[in-house]
Amino acid sequence: MNTKNFLFFIGIDISKKMFDVSIIQEGRTTSYVFENSKKGINSFIRLLKNQKIPLEDTLICMEHTGVYGKLIITKLVEKQAHFCVEMPIKITRSIGVHRGKNDKVDAQRIAQYAFKNHNELVLYQPLPEVLEQVKILLKIRRKLVNTRADINKYPNELEIFSPELGKLAKNNLKKINKSLCDEIDRIEGGIKKLILSDNRLNKTIGLVTSVTGIGQITALHFTVFTNFFTKYENPNQLACYCGVVPFEYTSGSSVFRKSRIHPMANRTLKKHLHMSALAAINHDPDIRAYFQRKVEEGKNKMLIINNVRNKLVHRICAVIKRQEPYVKNLA
Repeated sequence: MNTKNFLFFIGIDISKKMFDVSIIQEGRTTSYVFENSKKGINSFIRLLKNQKIPLEDTLICMEHTGVYGKLIITKLVEKQAHFCVEMPIKITRSIGVHRGKNDKVDAQRIAQYAFKNHNELVLYQPLPEVLEQVKILLKIRRKLVNTRADINKYPNELEIFSPELGKLAKNNLKKINKSLCDEIDRIEGGIKKLILSDNRLNKTIGLVTSVTGIGQITALHFTVFTNFFTKYENPNQLACYCGVVPFEYTSGSSVFRKSRIHPMANRTLKKHLHMSALAAINHDPDIRAYFQRKVEEGKNKMLIINNVRNKLVHRICAVIKRQEPYVKNLA
């Protein structure tokens, strides 16, 4: 939550080659376009200096655009600027009904968003270098795992209806499969080296994996997405971010629907939590007893699994808060 009073508000709309800038200054709005390169970003910083717009009195806002925003974010961190990186859908929904769009108009809308909501915006906190490296390796690993699954889908389906042709397809994919498996193992080896190289990361992963059902890859995703578990104030917020909290849907006395989880969530964390919940049901006595009891009560199994996912999030938050590993109840 930001409490600083800013005098200038800047909205930046970033694309692959260019970025548009809109500056709100004393009620006036001015627009500029720069090349999305080191040269263009230096020109942007020079413009602010020439316009006598000090970074310490300026709030800069931009949409999250992945790698396209990497250069300007790095520069703003270097200059110790006050800026936030927001999800596009959050900005779009805050604007209300609007017609048409282009990069210049989008930059103006982002600047207006920053101006109206500056007291609620959370300033950007860069990931430590070790987490940046882990994040890249996790993404590469995810792409390799998905590729392996994609290329094996066809021969596995073919084998069901034509065993001989399925076997032929599998034989021709052996080398590719081996290569992908070797690369995945190599990436995982690199991730383990990074964990061991950083005491804070090593301790955090050790704490999170002490929770039954949570593996190393899941723990790493939680650590990266939450920046060492600093991006939430309580377990319910993190559970909501993971998409495992059901929300009420009622209105007056005529609209009364079942509570449902909202589709807006971190799908990667939700996917890993689901697999962790299944593992916990199999290996944690307390959770297995809870699952069986709810099944006997006639509860929907997916509802029970979602409750288990929620329990795991609370357990993870507990071990991080206490800085003590989870102790399984053996009674």
